[in-house]
Amino acid sequence: MNKNKITAILFLSLFFLQFSSAQKGAAKPAGDEKVDPSSITGGVGLTWIDGKAYYLVSIAPELAFGKFGVGLDLNLRISSEDQKVRPGDFDGGRFVRYVRWGHKGDDVYARVGILDYSKLGHGSIMYQYKNSPSYDDRRLGSEFDLNFEKYGFETVYGDFARAGVVGLRGYVKPMQFLPAVASIPIIGGLEVGATWASDLRSDSRDTDIVRTPTVPATFSKKQDLGAMSIVGFDLGLPLLRIPTVSSTLYFDYANIVNFGSGTSLGLETKFSGIGILTIDTKLERRWNGDQYAPNYFNTFYELERYQLNGIALQSKARQLANTISPGPGIFGDLLVDVLGTVQVRGTYSKLDNIDTSGVLHLGTSLGDKIPLVVVDAGYDKRNIKDSKDIFTLDERSLLYANVGYKPYPFMIVSILYTWTFKPVADASGNSHYESQKQVTPKVSFVFPL
Repeated sequence: MNKNKITAILFLSLFFLQFSSAQKGAAKPAGDEKVDPSSITGGVGLTWIDGKAYYLVSIAPELAFGKFGVGLDLNLRISSEDQKVRPGDFDGGRFVRYVRWGHKGDDVYARVGILDYSKLGHGSIMYQYKNSPSYDDRRLGSEFDLNFEKYGFETVYGDFARAGVVGLRGYVKPMQFLPAVASIPIIGGLEVGATWASDLRSDSRDTDIVRTPTVPATFSKKQDLGAMSIVGFDLGLPLLRIPTVSSTLYFDYANIVNFGSGTSLGLETKFSGIGILTIDTKLERRWNGDQYAPNYFNTFYELERYQLNGIALQSKARQLANTISPGPGIFGDLLVDVLGTVQVRGTYSKLDNIDTSGVLHLGTSLGDKIPLVVVDAGYDKRNIKDSKDIFTLDERSLLYANVGYKPYPFMIVSILYTWTFKPVADASGNSHYESQKQVTPKVSFVFPL
């Protein structure tokens, strides 16, 4: 059994044994009104990046004042070989993770910084989108939502420094404007939404990749065919609203402009007040046409735009153009909350007729819910064929796992393992991503404010 497989197995074993909370940065459970505590975390240690050792000094304050919050992540890595600071650690204000007001689902929600898992509507077009592919390629984006009860909107903007992914969903509850039917169960709560999302970069629809005969080989991918845009509409009906159960039936339609379209029918249900547990579920049936992929703007999108596959530079637009009769599929999302403190979340999707179409997300974070123990981890995997495939770390994987012990309330001794990606440019300046692993043992100090 290779080292990558052992690492993944240990992580997944830890995930299920700890039975802990959703991944850091994921949306909070509906109805969670707890105010985030403020703290300043700093530490020293070593980190290995692709086998090269660095001395590490870090400081990561998380500050919250009512609905306002800010998160910083400053890392100073000094090479053990030449004692020079690692290039890029301070480029572009990378020490700022986010500034926010409220949380996703609040009447007013705003966030500027790194987007961890962004979503529009029910997620058929944009679901768990990450604007920053790696620590070395952090980007400044935003989310801004307003809910006026009868209508509202959600927005996502991926990158203020250059053209990137942008999305807007507006929605209205038309029956709420008619007093005679506003109070009628189910029909009175009907919600109608419309979504537009686009990657504004001029090469987002490029499908033809040209390999030059130079040594080393370079790739010319700049056709500049224009933005990749997706439009859609959705309907939502609140089927059940009782103290212990709330359930919403929804229908989504999406069309990738100049490509194909698809539909989905789903049910979102929240079980609460059933002892110590609160359970959120989402089950969705999908029908996908030619040249269509649900959740096009997803966790891996920034990596999939252009990726090196052997000697070929493959674009996501080309993969989309070659997608013929993908057929129907399923999607599921499960969040379990224990006493409002310990949670576990997982999502999975798969096409019926394509063996290697599985996509998995798992997330966990204890925070300071259990004395002496620190666990914060997340795992994403695409193109899964079977259960054995889940345990292999490769170019289809994203992983971080931070496991620690608190010998004192203000001290954490931990080790952080990440499997992520780094940007690499060829001789022509075209960029793609290659996998990168980091191992960081460190001692941190936490000071609550």
